Amino acid sequence: MDEANEKAKGLSTHDFYYDLPEELIAQTPVEPRDSSRFLVYDRSADKIEHAHFFDLPKYLKKGDLLVINNTRVIPARIYGHVENHESVLEMLLLKRVDYTHWETIMKPARKARLGSKIEIAPELYATVTEVGDYGARTVEFHFDGVFEDILDRVGNMPLPPYIKEKLQDKERYQTVYSKIDGSAAAPTAGLHFTPELMQKCRDMGVEFATVLLHIGLGTFRPVKEENILDHEMHTEYYEIDEENAEKINKAIRECRRVICVGTTSVRTLETVADENGFVKPQKGETDIFIYPGYKFKCVKGLITNFHLPESTLIMLVSAFVGREKTLEVYKEAVKEKYRFFSFGDSSFFI
Repeated sequence: MDEANEKAKGLSTHDFYYDLPEELIAQTPVEPRDSSRFLVYDRSADKIEHAHFFDLPKYLKKGDLLVINNTRVIPARIYGHVENHESVLEMLLLKRVDYTHWETIMKPARKARLGSKIEIAPELYATVTEVGDYGARTVEFHFDGVFEDILDRVGNMPLPPYIKEKLQDKERYQTVYSKIDGSAAAPTAGLHFTPELMQKCRDMGVEFATVLLHIGLGTFRPVKEENILDHEMHTEYYEIDEENAEKINKAIRECRRVICVGTTSVRTLETVADENGFVKPQKGETDIFIYPGYKFKCVKGLITNFHLPESTLIMLVSAFVGREKTLEVYKEAVKEKYRFFSFGDSSFFI
């Protein structure tokens, strides 16, 4: 990463800013899922095309390997109040530490002091065991029954704060291939897939490989520092098993394209890949931060939504395509009135 650091030295957070009219922030998902718009940028031809997500097979070829993240969002937003206080406290569950302890973000955090007891439901309360920056709190839950069952009753889907509309169907904030509970946010690049579209891809000879990354603070914590190199990424849990590692390695050996669906799939692969792009089955915690200057080891294509200005995610896209080209593409998307962020439209960088 030394070379990447050298190239990023002169970059400030504001270098990844773009103007976005508020009305372009998508408030609800489109129906059907694959009817979202689809901006395709082919780097070799330096060409932008406008399509719809159901056109994806047109931009793929036999032998391509799509890497998807099968994490499933938990109802991670909980409301309660500090004992003997009536004002509402919001808690977002980020990462399970052990059976009873979780890393969380709280608002307003000033009310959740070390040792505070937070009453949530008759069968559930929490005590604050650690206090961190930016509202971060580690809590210990005390409950009567099965925690997951209680959470399913009292928790809410953790939609981002820029979404003001109420979500009518909880499954619309899950991918159709979601499987393993643990995320505090959806891997939104995958929200556009339908089972039928995935089958259409398979029928033309496209393969799918699965990885797991539970999305937490590392993915969506805002960059507060002026110099991007001063930003601290928090760790997130990932897994890749033997079967899927071999699928990826076989594609690399055969010089086939490895295309990641979402930045979380990119971060997982780039965490585990060696200098030749090959991966080993493993699990662990990653704090990888990808920004311009980074040399990708195995990713040849990226399907992703349009990300917030000055976020680590637009920095990752900029590392893949180039900062100026990324901002140019985003400017085009704004001009063409694409829908942005979690429930927004999609893009494909080849």
